[in-house]
Amino acid sequence: MLADFLIHNAAEVLTCAGPAPRRGVAQRDAGAIPRAAVAANNGAIVFAGPENEWRQNGTLTPDAQVVDARGGAVVPGFVDPHTHVVFAGDRRDELRRRLAGATYAHIAAQGGGIVSTVRATRDATEDQLAADTRRRLDDMLRCGTTTCEAKSGYGLTTEAELKMLRVIGTLAREHAVEISPTFMGAHEIPLEFRDRRRAYVDLVIDEMIPEVARTRAAEWCDVFCETGVFTPEESREILEAARRAGLKLRIHADELGASGGSGVAAALGVRSADHLIFIDEGGADGLAAAGVVATLLPIASFYLKLGRFAPARLLIERGVAVALATDVNPGGGFSPSMPFAMTLACFGMGLTFEEALVAATINAAYALDRHARVGSLEAGKQMDAVLVDGPAIDLVRVGADTVRAVIKKGRIVHAHG
Repeated sequence: MLADFLIHNAAEVLTCAGPAPRRGVAQRDAGAIPRAAVAANNGAIVFAGPENEWRQNGTLTPDAQVVDARGGAVVPGFVDPHTHVVFAGDRRDELRRRLAGATYAHIAAQGGGIVSTVRATRDATEDQLAADTRRRLDDMLRCGTTTCEAKSGYGLTTEAELKMLRVIGTLAREHAVEISPTFMGAHEIPLEFRDRRRAYVDLVIDEMIPEVARTRAAEWCDVFCETGVFTPEESREILEAARRAGLKLRIHADELGASGGSGVAAALGVRSADHLIFIDEGGADGLAAAGVVATLLPIASFYLKLGRFAPARLLIERGVAVALATDVNPGGGFSPSMPFAMTLACFGMGLTFEEALVAATINAAYALDRHARVGSLEAGKQMDAVLVDGPAIDLVRVGADTVRAVIKKGRIVHAHG
């Protein structure tokens, strides 16, 4: 085995290797290997296993980069499968209002929420959007995210949605974080269509989706299926049109109430149903039968002060593969940190550390249909990894500098200090 990149002297490597996605008890298997090494060549992993095996069988190129883990841990690069990282404007004033007792629905009714960000995003230039988003991606990278999803949805006109997707495309080519683009024109009914919502649904189906497909600007289509936003019937119609156009499907479901979104997810067999705070046993069984991933966003629950988290234990016990994401966004996704999402999943949703790690890596990669390339440390996959300054469970130490280095395609793209 020839390698040009090596991490050695690791007390443990949690590979998360094996079939994807992990369901039920299998979600607890993080593939821990003690006293291990990980080696790569030309950006691809050639070895992940006990260090003594590497010493017997491995060879380094003359110019190889060798990283001493100093007894720390190595985990796969985090995959963040649900973000609204592209936006303009600032809604931190809404955070102050929520802290003073205002609800998300009350703020939205007064012209805040998504429509506030829509105004700012429509007015922003592509360069401004790209510069603002690049800083957020930098924050995500420092926290260990090496692959993420990014949605449109703050334009709500054909041109503004395409503008957002062009920004995503530019950053996907330029930034170290690998980006999977999602079209989400069905994020909200814009103000100018509030008295003719059917016309807006038709615009999404008849104009936006065909143009997104023609320009190959997105891989996915997402819909916010929620009371007061898009009904289950509208959501299904939009997603079916997207599927016909060649886009893969995901859905915001049952976030603020039992919206029927999980039923749409199961009926259409979408790849991922996200949020699911109000899903019940029947809904969970439907997702399990359809093979839908449950992408949970505990950071959003936390910052929106919803008073509850998605029932992760129910979902796992019913055989649903659970993934985690940050929901980076201007109104309720204020943390770029997948380790923070893992922490809330452990202490707010009852996951074990291993379940949370699998949810943030290989299951999250499956939620983005990237599992064949990223999400685990095993031969043939991309060398995307996080070096932890201590045991892996130190990742739940919120505010501590536990991410010592981040590796993307066999290259250090962030190093603490």
